[in-house]
Amino acid sequence: MAHWLPLIDTSLILISGVSLLFGYYFIRHKQIMRHRNAMLTACTFAALFLVVYIYRYLTEPTKIFAGHGVIRGVYLAILIAHTILATAIIPLVLIVLYRALTKQFARHKQLARKTLPLWLYVALSGWIIYMALYQINFSGT
Repeated sequence: MAHWLPLIDTSLILISGVSLLFGYYFIRHKQIMRHRNAMLTACTFAALFLVVYIYRYLTEPTKIFAGHGVIRGVYLAILIAHTILATAIIPLVLIVLYRALTKQFARHKQLARKTLPLWLYVALSGWIIYMALYQINFSGT
């Protein structure tokens, strides 16, 4: 197994999430071009994440969470919500991006306000899942 792929993948989605936060900050301070650049950066890194994730999914065995009991339930709840929202967020981001690029700013803003927190949850929960699978030893629980 290429042990560095999960770290690369998690780093990509983390950069995407940080870019989202910068984009939000910039738009709140009326810095339109910085907002645009930050959001395009977020989209680029999210797309790179998806490419690496699909490659890992197709070429590497699935990593099984080692924890048991309550911690396993918490992990599975985070994983299930993450998986559902990660799937749902793709078309939402594409629509928000399309509306921005076609200057439909009112419609862009309306959907972006709903999409941003979902995307941030996906980025954060992806990092939590990575930590639970690869960095924290739950085998003794």
